[in-house]
Amino acid sequence: MAVAKVIELTASSKVSVEDAVKTGLKKCAESVKNIQGAWINETKVITSGDGTITEWRVNLRVTFVVE
Repeated sequence: MAVAKVIELTASSKVSVEDAVKTGLKKCAESVKNIQGAWINETKVITSGDGTITEWRVNLRVTFVVE
């Protein structure tokens, strides 16, 4: 029987939501093994004074199998 654990992390990118997710998962994979998937729990943007998006932020829940 497998046991899975879920952790929550926040990642950001100046490019896109997709890039923020990829960056977060890549960094997470440096210390967490057996990542099975993730879902975006929350999305946020940071804007400049004129409303231009300067940064994308995502809150991810990452699932991995415990050995």
